[in-house]
Amino acid sequence: MLAYLDTSCLVAVAFAEPGAEELAETLAGFDRLISSNLLEAEFRSVLAREAVSDGEALLSWITWLHPDRPLAAELRRALAFDYLRGADLWHLGCALFLRPELPDLRFLTLDQRQGEVARALGFEGLEARLG
Repeated sequence: MLAYLDTSCLVAVAFAEPGAEELAETLAGFDRLISSNLLEAEFRSVLAREAVSDGEALLSWITWLHPDRPLAAELRRALAFDYLRGADLWHLGCALFLRPELPDLRFLTLDQRQGEVARALGFEGLEARLG
């Protein structure tokens, strides 16, 4: 089973938010977690802001996606359902980019709006929730 991972999930695990242990177990159940390298920038930014240095190992869980073309069609498709902030939109666009080759790809996020758009686009998401 494969999943595209949004930064919110990795941050929750890194900072041991309520339910993070269950979330980490859920993530470990996937054969591969894929994300855009935007996740790396977002994740490192949060670690720096919070002056945390021990989250680096979590990045080793990720297989990095580097789209080889503009994602205009995928971004428009996601925006047709609802407005999303740029980073949230980019992650969904990247997941849509993978979808033709990986039709069973899941989209994992803890962001409510992003999750709603992902479901509207036909992605299955997380059963585990924090809190």
